[in-house]
Amino acid sequence: MDQAVHARFSQLVLPRLDEGYRLARWLTGNPTDAEDVMQEASLRAYRAIETFAEGNARAWFLTIVRNTCYSWMQAHRPRGTVFSEDLGPGERMVLDAGGAMAGVPDTPETALTAKHEAGRLSQAVDALPIPLKETLVLREYHGLSYREISRVSGVPIGTVMSRLARARQHLITQFEADQP
Repeated sequence: MDQAVHARFSQLVLPRLDEGYRLARWLTGNPTDAEDVMQEASLRAYRAIETFAEGNARAWFLTIVRNTCYSWMQAHRPRGTVFSEDLGPGERMVLDAGGAMAGVPDTPETALTAKHEAGRLSQAVDALPIPLKETLVLREYHGLSYREISRVSGVPIGTVMSRLARARQHLITQFEADQP
C-alpha cells in the first residue's frame, strides 16, 4: 500500500486504538482476547481505509472493532449465549445520580469504598448479556449518541434505547440485591 494509505490510517485509526481496545476489552471480557481482536480490527481498518468516505471516523472504527469482536467470539467461544428476558421498568436513581463512582473520595476509607464499588460495577457490567453490555459501554464509557450507537451496532435507535434501559435496570437490580 502507498504512503497516502499509511498516512490516512495514522490520522484516522491510530488515535482511536485506545477506545477500540476498551470496547474490545468490555465485549470480550479479557485483555488478551481484546488484544487479538484489536490486531484483527486494525488490519481490517487498514485494508478498508480507502473505502472510508469523510464522516465520523470514530464510529467507523468502533464499528469495525465491534464486528471483529463478534466474529472473533463466534470463532473462539462456545455457542451458548444467554439473553436475559426484558426487565420491567424500575427506578434509575443510582445511575442517574452518577453511579457508584460519583463524587471524589476525601478519606482513605471513602477511597477504599469507591474502589470496591467500582469493582462491583465492573463485574456487574461484565455479567450483562453482550448486546446490553455493548450498548452500555458505547454510551457510558465512549459517550456515543443513540444515533452513533445505532450505526455502530446496526440496530434501530429504539432498540438502542431499550437495550440501554434494560442494561441500567439490570445493574440497579444487581446492586440492590447485593446490599446487606
